[in-house]
Amino acid sequence: MCDPAQAQAYAEADFSEPHDRFVELFTDRFGNRLAAKVLDLGCGPGDICRRFARCFPDGTIHAVDGSMPMLPLARKADRAAGLEQRIEYFNAHLPDAVLPETSYSAIISNSLLHHLKSPDTLWKTVQRFAGSDTKIFIMDLLRPASTEAAEQLVAEYTNGEPPVLKKDFHNSLLAAYNQEEILLQLDTGGLDKLRFEIVSDRHFIVWGSL
Repeated sequence: MCDPAQAQAYAEADFSEPHDRFVELFTDRFGNRLAAKVLDLGCGPGDICRRFARCFPDGTIHAVDGSMPMLPLARKADRAAGLEQRIEYFNAHLPDAVLPETSYSAIISNSLLHHLKSPDTLWKTVQRFAGSDTKIFIMDLLRPASTEAAEQLVAEYTNGEPPVLKKDFHNSLLAAYNQEEILLQLDTGGLDKLRFEIVSDRHFIVWGSL
């Protein structure tokens, strides 16, 4: 997502259904009170940050992304929404991000895991910034059983989107992990206290506290 045109297409796409669902699933599991700092790993153009900020008006968000072109788009959208004072962005590559806080009240991430060369990068970052009471909520794509199944999902969920997004979604589905692989990641990473759930035909969540 480091190509400016790709970042622009992603920022302009309509992700309201899965992103609203992200916030809904978080509140279903943790409640709707959150008055401290949230860390968003892999924030992209900040759409989930803004939805979180609206849902939790007393919280502030530190948002990290490795794609430099994404962040100006995020800040522009924040200003338009009047949320620029509550969301701060950091261009950094995990797990080496330098952030103002050593731990956060909540750590969230959407669709970052399948982009990383090693899944340990995400899980080690979660451990690094999580305290004993940190609310951890990770949502990502679940790899389909076949290429044909991936193509069906692309056809269903990217109708009307530009070709670059269709290609990205298809590649992301094939790069995603299945349930067995994710559970193994959690077990070997010492994160077996976290819960795994499949929440749609293409998404799973990992959530809980350490």
